Amino acid sequence: LVQRQQVPGGGATFRAIDYSLNRWSALTHYLNDPQVPIDNNWIENQIRPVALGRKNWMFAGSLRAGKRAAAIMSLIHSARLNGHDPYNYMKDVLERLPLQPFSRIGELLPHNWKLAQ
Repeated sequence: LVQRQQVPGGGATFRAIDYSLNRWSALTHYLNDPQVPIDNNWIENQIRPVALGRKNWMFAGSLRAGKRAAAIMSLIHSARLNGHDPYNYMKDVLERLPLQPFSRIGELLPHNWKLAQ
């Protein structure tokens, strides 16, 4: 608060100090709760591929290609969420797919998938 009084109003520094003071309890919340991380780097790293992909998918070539890319990326991410290595998952599924009976196609979905023996 003392620093704010020493900075002329309206400038970028004044606005930055005001921004911080208006959010002070949220900015210092981690000091009182050891389970709250000081930053959100972990979550930012988790969503970075999605944010980058969203920008890149604008250039998929066509709506149909974009939908296909989205389906493949969803499948890969689902495999990752189910604890599978995406490369091994996709390799196994693509090798088994031509001979897989349609009635058992659900076995190849990430939440049901087991590596072929």
